Amino acid sequence: MSSNPSEASDQKALLIGCGVAGPVLAMFLQQIGVTSIIYEGRPQPRDDAGFFLNLAANGTNVLETLGVEEQVLKHGHLSEKIVFQNHAGKRLGENQQETVLLKRGHLTKALREEALERGITIKFGKRLTDVKSSHEDMAIAYFDDGTEAHGDFVVGCDGIHSQTRKSIFPDAPEPEYTGIIDSGAFTRNESVPPSDGIMQMTFGVNGFFGYQKVPTGEIYWFENHERPQAPRRRELDEISRSQWKDKLLGLHERDHEPITEILRSTDGDIGKWPVYDLPSLPTWHRDTVCLIGDAAHATSPHVGQGASLAMEDAIVLAKCLRDVEGVPDVFAAFEALRRERVEAIVKISRETGNQKAPSNVITRKFRDLALPFFLKRGVESFEQIYSYRVDWDVPTEVGKFD
Repeated sequence: MSSNPSEASDQKALLIGCGVAGPVLAMFLQQIGVTSIIYEGRPQPRDDAGFFLNLAANGTNVLETLGVEEQVLKHGHLSEKIVFQNHAGKRLGENQQETVLLKRGHLTKALREEALERGITIKFGKRLTDVKSSHEDMAIAYFDDGTEAHGDFVVGCDGIHSQTRKSIFPDAPEPEYTGIIDSGAFTRNESVPPSDGIMQMTFGVNGFFGYQKVPTGEIYWFENHERPQAPRRRELDEISRSQWKDKLLGLHERDHEPITEILRSTDGDIGKWPVYDLPSLPTWHRDTVCLIGDAAHATSPHVGQGASLAMEDAIVLAKCLRDVEGVPDVFAAFEALRRERVEAIVKISRETGNQKAPSNVITRKFRDLALPFFLKRGVESFEQIYSYRVDWDVPTEVGKFD
């Protein structure tokens, strides 16, 4: 790849997946003269899928660089800090890092619509079945409708269960269950006071609960609890909303209010998922195919970095494509620049999740005593995570990347 956009203008990228990373990468590639086509397996957008996430400054910085910050964040709500409590409502500590609370569907819709507005092609109903890289300047993507697409390179932006990853690394480790079940939903309850921009998180007797009431009156809430064995495929889907609601009420019956009040008032869907992350892959690329975001380094949601890391990947990869010669060397440069940071965050996220697991009365008391010190120690780590910023205008340092 050349740093001269006129020389790069005949390059064609095949991007697999239209979640967060795909549209962001496509828009950055457009700025360096690379044509992208995004292929999405779903037959149509699912803007109601998923519940909510937090975008920290490292994610919003990418949106700002791309010029879409206002379009995306207008749908969000500011979280000025997180307050941690124990099951009895005793304050244990706080984290004052600001984030934006955002429904996942609002994020993906805003990014997709902005990409379309900029003239980027998105094709739905294109579920990838295989990828081939026959030589160093071509890649072929095969889809389940019998069609195929040819490009100069393929980027797998297709999430933790990436078919791109399975195609190029059939022996790669599978996503690993972390021992946590995650739930989330929205509700309204007049008896719950406004949160004033504070996310309340509770280490409960049998689970972890977090919520924030936003200025519109809507309550965003999530719950984590331990389950040693991973549920079988679709097992959680077979549990009715009322049954799951009763289960959560039972888990949190000994915890302070308004936790059970929030749960009782939830009449809509309650999302429920086993939490997975991805063991470290030996490499993220092969020939003219590369993985980014959750396809390369999926992290559990406990530090709220999945979407932000995917956007970081997109801008860094686009810079490498702009500044480094030769697609295989581009991908090697990208991985060299990203691996240490993302794998450290994956580790921190899993460790954070382990602290949410239920405990007996003795270990619970010890945790309540130790947590304030842990939070203080973690402030510096979170500041380093959140303050990360990629300067689009600074050239990538070109060297030998193995």
